[in-house]
Amino acid sequence: MNNFIFQNSTYVYFGKGCVKEYLSCLTRDASTLLLAYGGGSIKKNGVYDEVAGILKEAGKTIVEFSGIMANPTYAKVKEGARLARESNVDMILGIGGGSVMDCCKAVSLAARYEGDIWDDFWARPGVIETEPLPLGVIVTVAGTGSECNGGAVITNEEKKVKTGRDYPKLNPRFALMDPSYTYSVPQGQMVSGSFDILSHIMETYFSEPNEDNVSDDIMEALMRSVIRNLRCAIQNPEDYNARSNLMWDSTMAENRIIKMGKKCDFQCHNMEHQLGAYTDCNHGCGLAVLHPVYYRHIYREGLSKFVRFAQNVWGIARNGKTDEELALAGIDALADFIKEIGLPTSLQELGVSDQSMLKEIADSCAISPGSYKKMTPEEILEILNECF
Repeated sequence: MNNFIFQNSTYVYFGKGCVKEYLSCLTRDASTLLLAYGGGSIKKNGVYDEVAGILKEAGKTIVEFSGIMANPTYAKVKEGARLARESNVDMILGIGGGSVMDCCKAVSLAARYEGDIWDDFWARPGVIETEPLPLGVIVTVAGTGSECNGGAVITNEEKKVKTGRDYPKLNPRFALMDPSYTYSVPQGQMVSGSFDILSHIMETYFSEPNEDNVSDDIMEALMRSVIRNLRCAIQNPEDYNARSNLMWDSTMAENRIIKMGKKCDFQCHNMEHQLGAYTDCNHGCGLAVLHPVYYRHIYREGLSKFVRFAQNVWGIARNGKTDEELALAGIDALADFIKEIGLPTSLQELGVSDQSMLKEIADSCAISPGSYKKMTPEEILEILNECF
């Protein structure tokens, strides 16, 4: 394993009823909270009423920050920061999935930082010396794993750039995770979020080192768990066992544990981010289109790992297959699973109709140093055209 330093500062409160049990004491030092959420589904499923009731009973002042979109924009971040400052907010409470959590992390920094956080922390890596506004999150969608890291993916619409950065200082102070809160998530969103979990694990797994290491062993178990439990959750959306496993799979994929000792790839995410910046497509769906095609471009450079993937994740027997045939069988199994769970398999299915924009998207993609095969804009364009 490569050398590493590990820390995760987020306290996790996991299980049915955890919001009712812990929220009041976790917010005791705050008097005015910025209550952040997305399109309003939490008002339909009862989560809003439960949370607001707890806060009001504790005498808190609630400032609402709603309408956070699926791909949060820098303009929305600035709106939240302005509201937090004007209202003298002393804590942010984000309720939702990855988009809400990511937006809230950026707001927590922007509310306290005097400069332009895009220029200083997202356009390029920076060093956060400002103390961000305290943030807590209540997770309602399993997918990004954003509850236990400092990562935030923000879209700058003016520049047509979608960028993610992970700053440990932006980790939420606490994460309340009740799997039953995910029951009301529409199936399409649940499936795409679950594929994002699988993608996060694969992006870490398919990278050096390839020698026997703890992280790869954990990731194979996590990938099998996501596949097994997603199938169960599709059959029964209120299967608590499946939902709780998917929720913790999501956290484990992005709480930095599996990344220890690994180089990490995330080239597929780089491509999807720019695809999303230009088309505003669903993140998990975009990844589902890209992954099999990308892997057919790089499997020879990481052949031993793709063989392990086929055998240890998908249970494919060698039965006389060469390493290359086994590796391709594993990629085919991934592609078949994507079809099985109903995700798109082409950019046209994703809603992209203008093939001419693909060159501009390819040219704008960041190149990952962790990929088994160093990509070029030309090869990224090949991948996008094959996906079309």
